[in-house]
Order: sequence, then structure tokens, then C-alpha cells
Amino acid sequence: MSGGDPPTPVQRRLIGAAAEIATDPEGIALAFIHTVLCQTCLPYRDPGRDVREWMRTNGGISLMVQAGAAQRPDRGLVKVGLPFGPKPRLILGYLNAQALRQQNPVVDVGGSLTRFVRRLGLDTGGRTQNPVRDQLERLSAARVVLGMNTATINTNIVDAFDLWSGEDGQRLLWPSIVRLSDAYFRSLMDHAIPLDERALGALSHTAMGLDVYAWLAQRLHRVAPGQDVLIAWPLLHDQFGSGYGRLRAFRAAFCVAVRQVLAVYRDARLEIDERGLVLRHSKPPVARRMVEVAALPSRNG
Repeated sequence: MSGGDPPTPVQRRLIGAAAEIATDPEGIALAFIHTVLCQTCLPYRDPGRDVREWMRTNGGISLMVQAGAAQRPDRGLVKVGLPFGPKPRLILGYLNAQALRQQNPVVDVGGSLTRFVRRLGLDTGGRTQNPVRDQLERLSAARVVLGMNTATINTNIVDAFDLWSGEDGQRLLWPSIVRLSDAYFRSLMDHAIPLDERALGALSHTAMGLDVYAWLAQRLHRVAPGQDVLIAWPLLHDQFGSGYGRLRAFRAAFCVAVRQVLAVYRDARLEIDERGLVLRHSKPPVARRMVEVAALPSRNG
């Protein structure tokens, strides 16, 4: 902001979430992201209809997403594109949390997904309704390969979904049931990273910000106390720079994303300099004792 300009909607959301997290640290609703998606990322922007495969690698972690197809009334199977942008990230955080909380890969979403999306500031009516629904369909139809060191999981995230009414062929706002694949759910049980839903809501406008938040939540508490870990700009560009050909343009966008993340992850200890990003040991945004999902066998990422 400059002068007497009022805060923008994004600034108001960040300020409100930061104040709520600071004054009510235990008033948290949990979201979860698989550790592979904390260390890699989905596309930020629509890569286009002709791009049917997306791959990212970060050290010993790899992600491959293949665009799938969905059944349409009177048309049969229709190819749909790759998921992109903030919305599939937010939807995944919700589906993961519901499945883990219930210890069941079958998630009864019904109106609860609508309420969740509204809590994050994504209106489910008007112009935003179709994009949210479209990203849910893309995410549900996609096939993924999750690579973690020597382990490879080749699966769908979602096994079954129904976005269409069987009676009149009208497209539904949400499915009533989403079933996560058994392979994905088992891996999620071992590799789920807890996040603060309030932070996701504040960052719901920025796919890069959501990715940086999830990565720092997974990474910072693993830095050894008293040690500095430098992530150089070229490595940051490889991980977060999708769509940014020039390093200078990426650096500017990344610095904005980091500043917004720090507004809602106040315990994050890091520094940006000419070399890149310096990480220091920090408390995770969600304390282990606050993870209220029962019987998670591992949260080591």
C-alpha cells in the first residue's frame, strides 16, 4: 500500500488471517498435502489442451501427472486437461483432510466442499463456479506417478467421481461422493503434511504462494538447529519457476509469494539475498500435538 490507499482484497485477507492465527493459534482447521506435492508442483497456468503430461523432479522426489478423460452424457468419454492453478491445490487439501480424519478413502463431500471453498474465499456461484468445478474434474480424471527415492506409486488420486446427474444430463456443482484411490490413500497416510486451512484461505489467490507455504511447512522444521541451508536461485527457479523463462521475472514473483507466505507463517525463519533463499530451523505451522487426525502412522514426509 502507498499513501492513504485502502488495502486490496488480497491484503485484507492476509491481514485477517495473520491476526487470527496469531491470536488463536489453536483455532485451526487442518488441511493436508502429500509430501510429493510439497516438493514438486502442479502447473500454475493452463498449459493448453495439447499438453497431456506434466513432470517435475526435486532431488529424490518426482511427480508426473497425465491428463485423463471423463464421461459426459450423450458424448461418452471426453478428454479433459491437466489441473492447474490454486483451485486443485485447495481441493486436494480438503479431500486429503477429510479422508485422513475419517480414516476412509471414501469422502462424502456433498455440501461440505461448498462450505470449504467458500471459507477459502472462492465463491461457488457466478463466474467462479465453473472454474472450480472444472478443476475438480481435471484433478479427478488425472493419473499420477509419485516418486519418492526408490519408491514409485503409479495411480489415480481419485478412483471414482460423478459430476453429472444421471437423470437429465445436467452438470452438478459437486459430486456427492469422491473416492480416493487405495494406493494414493495408503501413501497419504504415511506422507501427509499438515497445513493451517486459514493460511490456505489467505493464499487462495496464488498457486505459487500455496506451493511455497506447503514446501516451507515440510522443509523448515527439518533444517538442523544452528545451520543455514542455502537454496540457490537456479534451484528455486527449477522448483517454482514454471512459466517464468527469465530468472529475473521469477525472482520478483517469488519474493512477492514469500512475503505473503510469511504473513501467515510467522514462525518461518528465512532470508532472501542475492544468492537465493537461506533456510533456518523453524517450528512447523501446525504443531504435532495439534494434528487431530487419528491413527496417522507417520508424518515425517
